[in-house]
Formats: sequence, structure tokens, C-alpha cells
Amino acid sequence: IVASAPNFPHGVIDPIGDISKIAVEYDIPLHVDACLGGFLIPFMDQAGFPLEPFDFRLPGVMSMSCDTHKYGFAPKGTSVILYRNEQLREYQFYALADWPGGLYGSPSIAGSRSGYLIACCWATLMYYGREGYIEATRKIIQTARDIAKGWSEINGLYLLHQPDVSVVAISSDKFNIYYLFDGLHAKGWHLIGLQNPSGMHIAVTQIHTQPGVVDKLLEDTRQCVREIVTSDVKKDTATAVLYGTNQKVPDKSLVCDIVKLYISSWYKTNLDVPKDDEITN
Repeated sequence: IVASAPNFPHGVIDPIGDISKIAVEYDIPLHVDACLGGFLIPFMDQAGFPLEPFDFRLPGVMSMSCDTHKYGFAPKGTSVILYRNEQLREYQFYALADWPGGLYGSPSIAGSRSGYLIACCWATLMYYGREGYIEATRKIIQTARDIAKGWSEINGLYLLHQPDVSVVAISSDKFNIYYLFDGLHAKGWHLIGLQNPSGMHIAVTQIHTQPGVVDKLLEDTRQCVREIVTSDVKKDTATAVLYGTNQKVPDKSLVCDIVKLYISSWYKTNLDVPKDDEITN
């Protein structure tokens, strides 16, 4: 069983205590995906935002994942997974005894990992320390709740969920929320578009905790909303067309094929391939 702490779209922490009871009853391992919140939720109690137990304090939790490159502020490529005991961890290891290249063992599916990244991650952890992460958590969580309060007070917007951690997600019952998404993007705000249901969110980071940032975001949001509700022009924006079309396509495999084509385009180069006669000459 997999639970989120929190999930990415709406920032919701699953009822892990209740799920743990089910896991124990049916003897099924419970994995807690704390990739997003792994360096916030352990410090929220000490930062003044208490949470229900979500970790190995619950008997059903057997493993947890955590991304150090998110709120741990370390370089990408140093994500970690934790296990309740060594016996469970052994299933992650791979070993081959009769390879002609010698005895082979790997601690993870990824195989090799840069020592440079490990050193940078360790240095980052030591630089911030427990107190540093507690203070960062305090600022980030408070900022997320300030944004949630401000957005919820704007006529036409509503929260998709009260933020449990650092993600604030909203939608609208009066206009196409993607109009607001593109309007804020034009003002320099790079937010995340959501679907099923339609919405958008902000994942609050340290940069958003700086003085004046929240006030600017809320003022820009109010201005965009005023423009949307008073405009006689109802031309769809790029994001409204994209997400609106996707949600109307019944066969999502077609959408996935388009996404793969888009990714494939990243691998194209602008170099002209020489013809055979040019190679000969």
C-alpha cells in the first residue's frame, strides 16, 4: 500500500494512521511517499505546526521515500529511501556471483551514483542542521497558509484543500481557472496547472518567504481575476485549450503518445546530417 505525505497536486497528507491499521490487519507493507514533504513534515511539530504520526512510529509503515533535492535543498540525484529494518532493505540490493567481470553488487536500481553529489548532499545537511530546517519549515508553512488565506478571500476562487504542508491549490466556480493560470504566468509567476478537477497550485519555497512576495502574488491574482470577470472577450488561452482538450479526449493513450512525441523532440539537434558524397569528399 502506498500513501502520500503529502501528494503533489493538492498538498494533502493521506490518513496514514488509518491506512497503517489496514496494512497491519492484512499484513501488507505500507510505503509512505514523502518525496515532497520529507524535509518539512519531520520538523513541523517543532516549527509550531503539529501533525499526526506519519512515519515509523506507525507499525504498518515499512518504508519511506524522501527527496533531499526538494526541501532538503541538496543537488538533484540524492533521493533516499528508508526501511524499517535491514531485512527489508536487502530486497533493494542486487548481487551477481558468476559474472566474468568479477563479483558484482549494487545497492540500488540506479547503480552508480556520483560521489560529488553525495558530498554536496552531506555538506548541505550539515550546513542547515536541524535548527536550520526547523526555521526554514516555519517560514515555508506560514507562507503557504498566508497564501491560502489570501487566495480564499478572493471572490471567484476557492481552495481545493486546506494546505497540510507547502502546496496551495485553488480552482474557480465562476471562470475557467486556466485563464488565471496564464494571466499570472504573463506576470512572471510560474505555477503548476492541475486537472481532474481543473485547478492550479503553488509549491511554496524559501524564495516565496521573502518580504513582499506574498503581497505581490495576491495583488497580481486580484488584478487578473478582475480582468477575467470584467472582460467581454472570452477567447481561450493556451493552457485552457491544452487542458480542456485533454479532458475531453476519452482515450488518454492518444494524449500520452503526443507527450512522448514532444519528449522525443528534445533529442533532435540542429545539425545537418552530411550526405554520403560529402563524407567521401
